[in-house]
Amino acid sequence: MAIIPTFENIRYELKDHIATITVARPKVLNALNGATLAELATAFTAAGEDKEVLAIILTGEGEKAFVAGADITEFSGVTAMDAVDFARRGQRTFSLIENLGKPVIAAVNGFALGGGCELAMACTIRIASESARFGQPETKLGLIPGYGGTQRLPRLVGKGRALQIILTGDMVKADEALRIGLVNEVVAAAELLPRAEAIAKKIIANAPIATRLTIDSVNRGLDMALGEGLELEAANFGLSFATEDKLEGTKAFAEKRAPQFQGK
Repeated sequence: MAIIPTFENIRYELKDHIATITVARPKVLNALNGATLAELATAFTAAGEDKEVLAIILTGEGEKAFVAGADITEFSGVTAMDAVDFARRGQRTFSLIENLGKPVIAAVNGFALGGGCELAMACTIRIASESARFGQPETKLGLIPGYGGTQRLPRLVGKGRALQIILTGDMVKADEALRIGLVNEVVAAAELLPRAEAIAKKIIANAPIATRLTIDSVNRGLDMALGEGLELEAANFGLSFATEDKLEGTKAFAEKRAPQFQGK
């Protein structure tokens, strides 16, 4: 098991192969500052390296916010070049989450605005409470999204809807987010974490290597032409055939029993 460092701005808990990472700055609606971004990078790196962790749930502390955006108190005195580095640092962290190779389920419990919306979009699956609100209000501050919003949002909801959300800065309610494909499910607040855990448990009952190869095929394939994506899929399909889990899965199917995957 990986050694989990002590955090000031997030909480990290591990139970039944599921790591729950909670952004814990409720007084500022869990806004992302530099320190929180660094801690998220450390936590997800640790989760990725820990063989005991098979899935991750990401949420925010309290009932009001998942993450209500970047901490704009850090913007004072930032130069254009500083801002480029600021954006790249956040993008690296969110790309780490997106390409971790383990499913990351965002349990969106309130406001997911600006960097918070971008953080949720970097996750594998998004489950929202009925009170969740999404948005990219950066243009209201004279800015544009800098942590991947202009790239991931169109890929999830289409170009026209993404541009409307970003250019107006309007918030999107949970039911509308579900309708346009920004989230996978909407549940009552009391059911949010239990539902995220149920999905995580269903995923981790399957072969971990197959899960990793599937995430890789989808994420990388989205940026390829169809033919290239099919080649990637075939290559990863071949890799799955070389695993002990494939042998166990097919044997368990034939024997009409639950497989016991080892991630090998």
